[in-house]
Amino acid sequence: MDGVRDRLGDVAASALAREELVPALRATAAGEPLDALIRLWWLGVAVPREWLDPAVLESGLVTVAGERVTADVHLQPWETGGYVVSDRKVRPGDPALRPDHVVGAGGASANLAQLVTRRPVERALDLGTGCGVQVLHLAGRAGEIVATDLNPRAVELARLSWELSGVRGVDARVGSMFEPVRDELFDLVVANPPFVISPGGQLTYRETGEDGDAFCRDLVRQAPRHLAPGGQAHFLANWLHVEGEDWRDRVGGWLADTGCDAWVVERDVQDPAEYVELWLRDAAEQGTPGYAEHYDRWLAWFEQRKVEAVGFGWITLRNSGTLDPVVRVERLTHQVTLPVGDYVDDVLDSIAAAHRVEDLASACLRTADGLLDERIGLPGAEDPMRIVLRQTTGLRRSREVGTVEAALAGVCDGELALGPLLNVIAELVGNGDIPNADAVRPLIAEGYFHL
Repeated sequence: MDGVRDRLGDVAASALAREELVPALRATAAGEPLDALIRLWWLGVAVPREWLDPAVLESGLVTVAGERVTADVHLQPWETGGYVVSDRKVRPGDPALRPDHVVGAGGASANLAQLVTRRPVERALDLGTGCGVQVLHLAGRAGEIVATDLNPRAVELARLSWELSGVRGVDARVGSMFEPVRDELFDLVVANPPFVISPGGQLTYRETGEDGDAFCRDLVRQAPRHLAPGGQAHFLANWLHVEGEDWRDRVGGWLADTGCDAWVVERDVQDPAEYVELWLRDAAEQGTPGYAEHYDRWLAWFEQRKVEAVGFGWITLRNSGTLDPVVRVERLTHQVTLPVGDYVDDVLDSIAAAHRVEDLASACLRTADGLLDERIGLPGAEDPMRIVLRQTTGLRRSREVGTVEAALAGVCDGELALGPLLNVIAELVGNGDIPNADAVRPLIAEGYFHL
């Protein structure tokens, strides 16, 4: 992928991200072998037959019409070093998408790959594999990989992706949701599911036709029965913000009876019009005769359900085997350190520890690495107006704290118990009341302190 971007240049690569081809066409006008392949497989435009090697012409993946050759599929290099095969990208003016269209890898695919734990596992499941991109990330750290999709064409193109990428032994199955893996357990389940919330269900790759966000709800509720002890599941999802209802309660309700620890993060929120416009653009419907009618029907459907916005984010579950699972639902819209998978296990550990450790006063805490203490006050003032603890790694949270918590962050080294430390700090800061150790639980859950 880096070689292709180097050939295109920053301007053309940025324009291509906006679906503007002209700069990329200019950058590949010389007709050299790499130019021909970029135009054919990535840009999806016809190229002169003379530009191409006979092996390409005989691949079965192109259509030759006279002296012009057009690719039948979209082929793109992926960041893992492999290749992803999908249907050709749709652009304004192209024919309508076929119902079994197989979408290529993009931002959502990369987001999910960044979220998934990096720990090695024995069995992994890529649910709704699409073009097979998540398997490219799982290869090498999963002993066995099962990949499923409702769309037989997706499984066909995914197999081609894996073959070109040198990935062998994937057990690919056709079927809906968890039906192809009935009664099977996995150490890791990942899914970039068809989460788009719409009044239809015409495009298999992005929507199911189920009412509202019911598909994502059912996915979350069914996943735990397929997780081995200690197993994790990582999903992308959309959920509704409904009038008179807190979205945290809505999504938290999906997880209430799963028996798993869970962490939900809302990364973005769009109002109904923004959301509809996004997915109409995705299907290249802008400028078509039915655009306004489709837009209006979609908005009316949201209005009937009293939808105020749609949230997008991550859902992570872990089968910790406890009778007292913990669920954390939060919104994080700022930049975080990537990949989250490098430390997602630590995040889950912190959330669980803050919830389950009963005698916190006897626990020894350690201040998180890279934590900053920021103080804001008037010049010359003895005491600051505000004290903020700020993380410089991981989720990069920040939280306003009092003098006791700030002092605690300066002395916790894992050697002394929390209760005695709080007593000493209370004396030093002149606070007559000894702070309750339980007040530190939120700071543990959010990763400012580790047990």
